[in-house]
Amino acid sequence: MTGQGIGIEGLKKRYGKGDTAVDALKGVDMRVAPGEVVGLIGPSGSGKSTLLKCLGAVIEPTAGRMTLGDRVIYDNGWKVRDLRELRRDHIGFVFQAPYLIPFLDVTDNVALLPMLAGVPNGEARRRALELLEALDVAHRAKAMPAQLSGGEQQRVAIARGLVNRPPVILADEPTAPLDSERALAVIRILNDMARRFETAIIVVTHDEKIIPTFKRIYHIRDGITYEEAGEGLEIA
Repeated sequence: MTGQGIGIEGLKKRYGKGDTAVDALKGVDMRVAPGEVVGLIGPSGSGKSTLLKCLGAVIEPTAGRMTLGDRVIYDNGWKVRDLRELRRDHIGFVFQAPYLIPFLDVTDNVALLPMLAGVPNGEARRRALELLEALDVAHRAKAMPAQLSGGEQQRVAIARGLVNRPPVILADEPTAPLDSERALAVIRILNDMARRFETAIIVVTHDEKIIPTFKRIYHIRDGITYEEAGEGLEIA
């Protein structure tokens, strides 16, 4: 995995046309360096979900520019021919719910994505087990999702998000269903993974338990971002 980071300049998204048009993003500027975890905070309806979908190449912005490292992926139009490949190989997703496949064991849940990308089964499973070991759930490698605790399921979901070695991870409320101890454990893991693999990670959150851990925070309100320094609280 090579550190690339992500850059956003003047990103806009308009839904609809004419008098009924809604400007969900009005000119977002944001930069996340390789190995960095930043928080994205804002009230409901502020544009967080729209921004995450644009970053994840799920929806197309209306204007602006996005880069992965030196690679321009959007500049008033997509500059990438295969958006599915971009999402699969360059952007990892961690959601509020783990969304594990119930009829696959832990290893196969993590290994499935690289297998679909053409990685040989043995190599895909080796990558999966390496990440499960790093995330302290290797002892559950053969367990089915229903046999896992909530914290274990979220760790497996993080492993799945990292397994294709993407330079960017988008985490949408990853600690919302967890208690304080498990929430801080997830943030510790994301920080460790960011440093180890030079991954740029954006965490969308309302969770006051984890906000003090960010060194940088982007607030989004009415479709515009404002940056501030965070506390950068060390997690024991």
